[in-house]
Amino acid sequence: MNYISKNIYYDFIEHKPLDIEICDVTLRDGEQTPGTAFTTDEKIKLALKLDEIGVETIEAGFPVVSNNEKETIKTIVDLDLNARICCLSRSKKEDVDAALECGVDIISIFIATSDIHLKYKYHSSYEEMKQTALETLEYAKSHGIIVRFAAEDATRTSVTRLKEIFLEAESYGADYISIADTIGILTPATTKYLVTEIKKTIKKSHLCIHCHDDLGMATANTITAAEAGAKQLHTTVNGIGERCGNASLEEVLLALRIEHNIDRYRLPPLRNLSRLVEAYSGVKVAKNKSVVGENAFAHESGIHVAAILEDPRTYEAYPPELVGAKRCFILGKHTGRKALLGILRHRGYHDLTHEQLCELVDIIKECRERKQELTVNHVDELVKKVKEV
Repeated sequence: MNYISKNIYYDFIEHKPLDIEICDVTLRDGEQTPGTAFTTDEKIKLALKLDEIGVETIEAGFPVVSNNEKETIKTIVDLDLNARICCLSRSKKEDVDAALECGVDIISIFIATSDIHLKYKYHSSYEEMKQTALETLEYAKSHGIIVRFAAEDATRTSVTRLKEIFLEAESYGADYISIADTIGILTPATTKYLVTEIKKTIKKSHLCIHCHDDLGMATANTITAAEAGAKQLHTTVNGIGERCGNASLEEVLLALRIEHNIDRYRLPPLRNLSRLVEAYSGVKVAKNKSVVGENAFAHESGIHVAAILEDPRTYEAYPPELVGAKRCFILGKHTGRKALLGILRHRGYHDLTHEQLCELVDIIKECRERKQELTVNHVDELVKKVKEV
């Protein structure tokens, strides 16, 4: 069934068409998940899947980390994907040189701008670090490459300072300016304020948003930033990343599709991509994870199941097929006669008596109260049992 549910309040909010692109950072920031390391083959497979989905930019890694990392990035560049390939660089010329050797399309140069980072990480003044960063930016631009200039810990940096350094970075030729919510402390309200303020300052550069999920709002903040004028949205598959992770690719893409009708991304591969990242990263996807979790399209409540059998739109915002998933019904203590009857008819059973149906409901409730798992695949066995009585 071709359906996507719209929020009834959508028309009460001013929605300008969004000019956005996705930069997925799974292969770099996602790999910084504690305990995670991708092999070259794994990174290649993930890059191919991200390209299949239509992600515009793939951040493939951090070349100064190791020779293997550098060679892996070169290999991904050589795949000649539709997506542009990006890599990370500190504000050091040797990092830029390593990136240039990889042949990437974009270099992302970052510098921390908050007082706490300047004092305890750099042990240097803001003016000194700013000059170092701008010189590195200038050096990268002299090689004719696209440069993204990122302020690490931007959300603990004064807006005045951010405006100053971003405006100077733009004058040095930065193609993209990036706000990094490094410790994930933004809310939708503060995101809107910050993006709006920075948009007033920069004139030519595209604005990026990079959100972490320490308060559980990375996806919401990313969508809010897009609505406020940010162009490049940073994501990771399954929302993996440092500490609590980053904005989730699958959540961001679905929000863009449902709330803003952006349909240029191929969504059916999302489920498979999620499973690959789960296997390669070792980070299990929660059952109740939106979009790709095991329970995203699982239904047990009798009221819900009965309604879904009539029309899935009653309890689903979008069809499971849209993201490469399948709907399933779970038999449990909340399964009522009407829902069970619908499931039975859907499986071809039309001859159960009222008494047999009631007995079947009781058996199901008793099994689940003993924590015995039941799916519709157990129906045949249970039906046979009540018919033999």
